[in-house]
Amino acid sequence: MKHFNFPGSRVVKTGVAIFITAWICVLLEWPPVFAVITAIVTIEPTVSDSIRKGLIRFPASAIGSAYAVLFISIFGNSPLTYSLAAVFTIATCFKFKLHAGLLVATLTAVAMVEVIHSNYLISFFIRLGTTTTGLIVSTAVNMFVLPPDYTKDIIQKIQGIRKKTGIVIEKVFQDILQENDKELETTEQNLVDQLEKTIHQTETLIRFQKDETKYHPLVGTEKDQFQSAQDHLFKLKLIHYHIDNLINTPLKTISWSKEERTIILKAVSELAYSLQNKTNYTSGKHQQQLKQLTEIFWDDNEDITKNNDNHPTTFPPELIILYELVSVYNLVERYYKKTADSLQR
Repeated sequence: MKHFNFPGSRVVKTGVAIFITAWICVLLEWPPVFAVITAIVTIEPTVSDSIRKGLIRFPASAIGSAYAVLFISIFGNSPLTYSLAAVFTIATCFKFKLHAGLLVATLTAVAMVEVIHSNYLISFFIRLGTTTTGLIVSTAVNMFVLPPDYTKDIIQKIQGIRKKTGIVIEKVFQDILQENDKELETTEQNLVDQLEKTIHQTETLIRFQKDETKYHPLVGTEKDQFQSAQDHLFKLKLIHYHIDNLINTPLKTISWSKEERTIILKAVSELAYSLQNKTNYTSGKHQQQLKQLTEIFWDDNEDITKNNDNHPTTFPPELIILYELVSVYNLVERYYKKTADSLQR
């Protein structure tokens, strides 16, 4: 089944749901306003959310309608009726944890005050009918009209995260090796925070897509792309974790020689370059850089143990930096290996 996902698709679906809902209510000679309100708020990002929240909104709307009828019969059309209907509806919805239906229930309660003048019981059941109509129509529209597909958005965001990760890695390691402490506390943290925000947004889209697959399963290449995207995001999150460790770890004076710094900076630049543009990644070159970093790591580790009678209780900054960098190198290798495996399927 072909999916559609373009800006404004939810607006289109909302318009279609309103039209169909109002048309049905007019045919049944029911006031459309309550059904339309329900239809508007029931168009969710996924069909699963529409159904799940719809099951909450129906009893919530029934509560709002019941309170409206009750207080109209006691106080008539008065300011007290509006306030009591709203307050009791909100309190009851909170009591029964019907949070998703709170808005539509309260709107229904206060809107009913104006239109009910007699036949309170019949009016109550009509409101239930209009609410049910809005829920069913909007859920059906969400399922069959422009069904959402977030796969392309997810892939685009992951590509953006990968490129930004390359920029952040280069900036962080350059400032660490050049010992620019002030910049580390500001620019890098802002970049990492922006990256984390984008990762969370992508995770939300993945959750939406997982929910959507219950009703519109992905097949073939789309399914493979979605699974690959989840794996890629997981590895990028781990890379983000290692970068965050570096920024939040106090690093004292680094005792590397100029030659060692040059090797590490070159490795960082190559790594950042390969993340910013996947065509620049080559397995052989990546392995060569990783080997050089690993050799420096073990040499530093050996020097520390030889030059100290007692082993230090904390890791020296050189080992911390190299450990995080080697970890990122390994994650990038796995990231691109997964990409290559996906293309070969």
